[in-house]
Amino acid sequence: MGQGSGVEELDSAVVLITGVMASGKSTVAELLCGRLPRAVHVRGDAFRRMVVSGREELLPEETAEARAQLELRYRLSALVADAYASDGWTAVVQDIILGEDLLRYVGGVRTRPLYVVVLAPSKAAVRSREAGRPKTGYGVWTVGALDRSLRVDTPDIGLWLDSSEQTADETVSAILARLPEARIDSC
Repeated sequence: MGQGSGVEELDSAVVLITGVMASGKSTVAELLCGRLPRAVHVRGDAFRRMVVSGREELLPEETAEARAQLELRYRLSALVADAYASDGWTAVVQDIILGEDLLRYVGGVRTRPLYVVVLAPSKAAVRSREAGRPKTGYGVWTVGALDRSLRVDTPDIGLWLDSSEQTADETVSAILARLPEARIDSC
């Protein structure tokens, strides 16, 4: 990385990449890790998939059990990110964390510096990306409902990027170039 790339700031840090389904979180997180000298990709969904029996998926009409499992998933990913960061790694966490959950998540991460990046492509871009993916994230959820939750209910903290017209590599470059905007010192 060249001088002024912001990479030095990311030593022993946590970077959270959030957004709606098909916003590019996984790809961007993986590429960002690849540009850093010592980075791990903490996939929030891995904690959901670890639940073999008794898992309740979060649906638009959420149940208390589904909410409890989601909050456990968030706590676990924050703990794992903190553990990696305390050992000198850059932990890049990638998950769908919207609405007030974002503030709770930020409050649950002990590591500072903490960076929050919100990928916010347009609904049309998300629909196009979803159509081009081998997996489908949207079922009972709609692009419009999640987009509304992102844009209306999610606190305006960190770096928000409209990545509609960007490649994943361009998005990573934008994150690194605008890193100070993503920094969260307290919330």
